[in-house]
Amino acid sequence: MINLTPHAIVVRLPDGTERVYPASGTVARVTTFETSALSLDGIPTAYRRTGNVEGLTLPLRKPVLVSAMVLAELPGVNNVFAPDSGPTAIRDERGQIVAVTRLIRA
Repeated sequence: MINLTPHAIVVRLPDGTERVYPASGTVARVTTFETSALSLDGIPTAYRRTGNVEGLTLPLRKPVLVSAMVLAELPGVNNVFAPDSGPTAIRDERGQIVAVTRLIRA
């Protein structure tokens, strides 16, 4: 599995062992576009729209790990996974994720 995020992903398996997927050096990202909108109570606001996924070429020959934002832009695409950072994730005392226990499929 190729990790297309900027940091290592640690997956803790049911038996307690861990698999570490180091960052590959290539990062898949979603382009975003912003336009100014009316202010609310004097606070500036903006519209944000997503564009294309960059750093990923389809079709994929190997499974890839991407961010949840990238995954959301690729519904139903085979071999695309994101770490599940929800309630099943393992966190340290500061609330930072140290491992995930499962992956989310596109």
